[in-house]
Parts: sequence; C-alpha cells; structure tokens
Amino acid sequence: MQKFDKLTGVAAPLDILNIDTDMIIPKQFLKTIKRSGLGKNLFDEMRYARDGSELPGFVLNKAPYRQAEILVAGDNFGCGSSREHAPWALLDFGIRCVISTSFADIFYNNCFKNGILPIVVSADERDALLADAADIENPELSIDLVSQTIRRPNGVTISFEVDAFRKKCLLEGLDDIGLTMEKSSAIDSFEAARSQSQPWL
Repeated sequence: MQKFDKLTGVAAPLDILNIDTDMIIPKQFLKTIKRSGLGKNLFDEMRYARDGSELPGFVLNKAPYRQAEILVAGDNFGCGSSREHAPWALLDFGIRCVISTSFADIFYNNCFKNGILPIVVSADERDALLADAADIENPELSIDLVSQTIRRPNGVTISFEVDAFRKKCLLEGLDDIGLTMEKSSAIDSFEAARSQSQPWL
C-alpha cells in the first residue's frame, strides 16, 4: 500500500449529502477484483451522459478538478453497500484524501486499508474548505498526517483527529497483509517448531 504522510493537491468541492457507494462506483462495475481501472467510472452516473459523453457541469469534468487528489464532500460520505470497489475507484482516479463531517463506518475503515485518508471536520470547517476548493484560481489544500493538520490557501490550519494505529499504518504503508508480513519471522519460527513437535500436522 502506498504510504501517506503529506499531500498538497487540488481539492474538488462535492457538496452533496449522503453520497453512497453506488454513486461512487455503480454496481455494473463490480465484476472485477482488480484494484486498477475503476477510476474512469468513478461517479459514473454523475460524470457521463447515457451516450458516454462527459457532463460538463460535474466538478471532476472541469479544470482544474480533473487532477483532484482531495475531495471535500457533504455529510455521511460513503453510505450504502459495503463495496471495497468504492475506495479502489477513488484511489485509481487519484483521490488520496476525502474530507467530510461524517463517513459510513465500513467505507471509513476501507479507506485506511487502501491508502486513503478520510478526515472528519466540523460543519463550519467543512464549509470553509468547500469555499477554498471552489476557488478555481487556487483550490489546493495541504494535508500533513504527522501533525494532523489541513493547511488552507490563506495559511490557516485546521486540526483533525485520527486513530493512532490507523495513522501508523498509513504512514508506513501497511495494509492487513503488510501488518501480517511484519510478523513473518515469528510465523516462520512457530511453523518450524510445530513441524518438529507435531510432524503429523
């Protein structure tokens, strides 16, 4: 998993309540088990018309938001079904951080396991960040996971909370497999000892 420590990038304003996982990546794109290739279908029904042409009014179809790495979103982001394809699609598009006032629990957990930082802020802070992101002349935000701060274009910083264990995993790029592999020496020793003491297993 890609490490996350600091990120300065374009923030896209997506001021919509209750964005569910079917809006993030519709069900017809769930046939794959690959983590790559889903970015082109992120927010598919909002980005494209039925003939496949782009809808010019959608934020990710506009400059400079085509290169967005951060989303500032409405309340209850990632609700709906528990599909892990939702963070896969965000990450494949290039989104490394989502900022909202609240997240659905399963989506929130899946973000950390895929190298995306979900940040919870207050409603007033979210509104200020939405305004920053809406400024097409300078929509960049800077995220520092070590200091747990968001730096706005005007220099003001916003602090956020994150679980210490999840923070460590992001900083070190450790998903569930990576965490297990950190114990590989202990696992190898256990298996060797068991083979000696219980060779019939």
